[in-house]
Amino acid sequence: MPARAIVALFGALLLLGQSRADDVSFNRDIRPILSEYCLACHGTGKQVAKLRLDQPEGARKGGKSGVPAIVAGKPAQSELIKRLHTDVETERMPPASTKKSLSQREKDLLNSWIAAGAPYEGHWSFEPLKTVAVPAGEGHPIDRFLQARLKERKLDFQPEASREILIRRVAFTLTGLPPTVAEVDQFLSDRAAGAYERMVERYFASPRHGEEMARHWLDIARYADTHGLHLDNERQMWAYRDWVVGAFNRNLSFDKFTIDQLAGDLVPGSTLDQQVATGFSRCNVTTGEGGSISDEWVYRNAVERASTVYTAWLGLTGGCAQCHDHKFDPITSRDFYSMYAFFHSAADPPLDGNALLTAPTVKLETAELKARRSALATELAAQEAKRDAASRAAVYVDPATLPGAGKASVTEEIWFDDVFPTGRVFASPGHPTKYVDAKTGKVLSGSKALHRIDTGLAQDVIEGMPARTIPQGAKLFAHVYIDPVNKPKTLMLQYFKGNWLHRAVWGNYDAIQWGAPGTTEKVNAGPLPAVGQWVRIEIEASKLGLKPGDQVTGFAMTQFGGSVYWDKAGISGTSDPSGNPSLSLRAWWSGQKGKNLPGVKEPLAGWIKAGPEDRKNPIEIAQVRDYFVGQIWEGASAELKAFRAKAGELSASLAKIDADAPGTFIYKDLDQPRQSFVMMRGQYDKPGDKVDPNAPAFLPPLGVKDRRANRLDLAQWLVSPQQSLVPRVVVNRFWQQIFGIGLVKSSGDFGTQGDLPSHPGLLDWLATDFRDRGWNVRDLLRSMVNSRAFRQSSQASAELWAQDAENRLLARGPRMRLDAEQVRDNAIFVGGLARLDLGGRGTMPYQPPNIWEPVGFTGSNTRMYQQSKGDALYRRSLYVFIKRTAPAPFMSNFDAPNRETACARRERSNTPLQALQLMNDVQHVEAARGLAAHVIAGAPDAASRVRLTWRTVLSRAPEPAEEKAVLLFLERMRARYSADAASAGKLVRTGESAVPAGIPEPELAAYTMVANLVLNLDETINRN
Repeated sequence: MPARAIVALFGALLLLGQSRADDVSFNRDIRPILSEYCLACHGTGKQVAKLRLDQPEGARKGGKSGVPAIVAGKPAQSELIKRLHTDVETERMPPASTKKSLSQREKDLLNSWIAAGAPYEGHWSFEPLKTVAVPAGEGHPIDRFLQARLKERKLDFQPEASREILIRRVAFTLTGLPPTVAEVDQFLSDRAAGAYERMVERYFASPRHGEEMARHWLDIARYADTHGLHLDNERQMWAYRDWVVGAFNRNLSFDKFTIDQLAGDLVPGSTLDQQVATGFSRCNVTTGEGGSISDEWVYRNAVERASTVYTAWLGLTGGCAQCHDHKFDPITSRDFYSMYAFFHSAADPPLDGNALLTAPTVKLETAELKARRSALATELAAQEAKRDAASRAAVYVDPATLPGAGKASVTEEIWFDDVFPTGRVFASPGHPTKYVDAKTGKVLSGSKALHRIDTGLAQDVIEGMPARTIPQGAKLFAHVYIDPVNKPKTLMLQYFKGNWLHRAVWGNYDAIQWGAPGTTEKVNAGPLPAVGQWVRIEIEASKLGLKPGDQVTGFAMTQFGGSVYWDKAGISGTSDPSGNPSLSLRAWWSGQKGKNLPGVKEPLAGWIKAGPEDRKNPIEIAQVRDYFVGQIWEGASAELKAFRAKAGELSASLAKIDADAPGTFIYKDLDQPRQSFVMMRGQYDKPGDKVDPNAPAFLPPLGVKDRRANRLDLAQWLVSPQQSLVPRVVVNRFWQQIFGIGLVKSSGDFGTQGDLPSHPGLLDWLATDFRDRGWNVRDLLRSMVNSRAFRQSSQASAELWAQDAENRLLARGPRMRLDAEQVRDNAIFVGGLARLDLGGRGTMPYQPPNIWEPVGFTGSNTRMYQQSKGDALYRRSLYVFIKRTAPAPFMSNFDAPNRETACARRERSNTPLQALQLMNDVQHVEAARGLAAHVIAGAPDAASRVRLTWRTVLSRAPEPAEEKAVLLFLERMRARYSADAASAGKLVRTGESAVPAGIPEPELAAYTMVANLVLNLDETINRN
């Protein structure tokens, strides 16, 4: 380029820059240009040629050439401007390899900015919140901020929407469901001042409000019902989801909401509720895949949790600093790994074992469990009172005090003769227990015996029986009668002492595969006994690894094939009653010395533990004696034993309630924290510099100096009065939820690559008000939905749509397609199918076949989709079971995230598949039939039924043209289904809910098609 041309060009640029200098804002105009074209090579993480442009010092100093990139006030002398315009390709910026070039407007802005002195500004979202004056005017502060911007564009709000539209808009916004006809009528009839505000408060008070609010937060929390990798087994996390619902329903302040989730276990006096809240940090994807490296998953879990905090509270892409300093934002790798260090010492195992519950966990205390436990405890107390009264009345003489004490004799204790002991009796699957009497079979003792005829392995089992003590010289026995014409291959006796590994085998040793041969797990007791007669089979207990004093709580009589009668089983041994702890108080008490007896309260437990020696207090002796007689003594009367057994059953039932109670994942730290490092290039096994838990250096300091910081410090820092970024991020997300798009559109990125706020003053005013008035979520939402901006009509001229297609200026009311959950919930609600019970395990509604199966491993407990039955089919979509590797198609189709990572903003697509689903999905067709039945029953004629359909679905009456068109459609459907009864029957039987009686199928089918038509209207699936 000729020299004179260059001079002329720079002169023109200088004049242009001077004329526009006052209009240029660094954050609004210049930072986006630098971020797009320059900072990848000359920013925080990388400085090619030692040039850095994200800071004024670096830009004015220049790179290794020493030539300033920017000379304040002199664009013509600034190397940055020269490089934009040079004809020398190797010097022109951006380099050709980037395939990027600045527009003329962008070049002009840079020129004007430099001409004005090249003033840098801190990134707007990192700057402290300042008191913002509310613009002059009338009405709500939100409206005054918005109107000030509208006036600049010579625009204004639209008129207020109709009451029918308003209540539907509020209902969907606050509860995710449409209003009922009764709710609409109540609002329409309330003509007093404040009717709108009263309607809003009714929806705030609904339990449905917490469900709708939770749905948005669970996207951030990446909540799902499976682990997410490999087997993708079920994980029991739903209690965390229910905690979130409850938190919003009781309007838990957002600061406490934050602290409980990130550090509820560290709060002094931590409650069960707060521990459940820490499930937030356990919602990440985990694995138990064989071959996985434990250290790698310790690292990956901590990285994911740190990244989620960046997204959820800071609105930043912190994960970009995992491998190197962030290319665009001031997040260094040290910053990232300082956040990572808060989660690096997690106590949960890095490999989860694909388990339903992986420690640390807690058991849940539900209202149902409390009621069942209370009822059982009351019954148990009554039974124990009977037992204790009987024990006090029993005549007991300790054999140790009788003449001849100490002499042994052979005794025999029968465990089975006609009946089994108290406990759980069962047989092999498909082989029910069968008793015979002397008329129908062979009986040795008593009135009946067991008889079993089988071709393979079969057994009768008792487990959980009162413990039987193995005596000295013990032999275990049973009596058998083998049918001579149908002999078994094998007989086996098996005993339970903590496990079933004590077996004796007669006959074919290899026919039964259980147990290690040649060990006490499988003892060869000899050949089959004689046939055609009763024979006693017995084995020394010692051969089975059972020692004197051992406690047996179960046994099994087993055969392989054949026809065998079983009778009179038990144990024999030599015993001295005075030394038998089940007969002698002194022997039992001496054996308990120094031991802790489970379930026994003080002071009785202490007296028993001290032993009988020198025990002289008659009250103490009497109470120990009563305990022994009531709960231990084998010589007790049948009545006392019955009381004892019943109390034992009730106690076991109570214990089973606790054992079977659902649990949930919680978060805890290791007692000894791990040392954390900056991991070089993001590799788990390449540690660099040591780091301690800390906040990012570019944000306000954490303020912990004299000790190691913990998660409670982090949580409190996030919601501290010094925070500016967090309230901006949180307020913006709630605004996005209410108005459809955030004041900052990029709600997951408040960094330099994100969008600028459309109304920065309003955002800062809301954030300051929210933070300084106690982080009250409901007050914030109330201010938004009560604003004129929210209440205005969403209708607008073509000119306004062209000027502001995304409605960033709020010159019209918010209008958006319903989210996936709302689409389904709306259909089942207006169809009269919805079941609105709160909480519990996820449900599995209709979905097409072969969604889970192709991605399911053989060993996975989510390999096969098991559709729910009954009411569970019609629960709200918040409670739909989320399998990460195969999300529900109806959810994905309407843009629900798969919950693998935190999602700050859902996309809204518009595809033919969505229309296909709405017209043909089983759930929607069934809902249409339910709606049809409702309007047929609720109105006397076709016209009034069409109007009721419209009011049920859209909260308004149809326009005359709409009503006329639908009545014509109804007549066509009546004609069609009257002529094709088979098709009518097939249509109305869609789904599993009962077909209403008393309505002719062709008529019901015709109205079902009308309902289906209305459910597919654009107005139906949009929040207008």
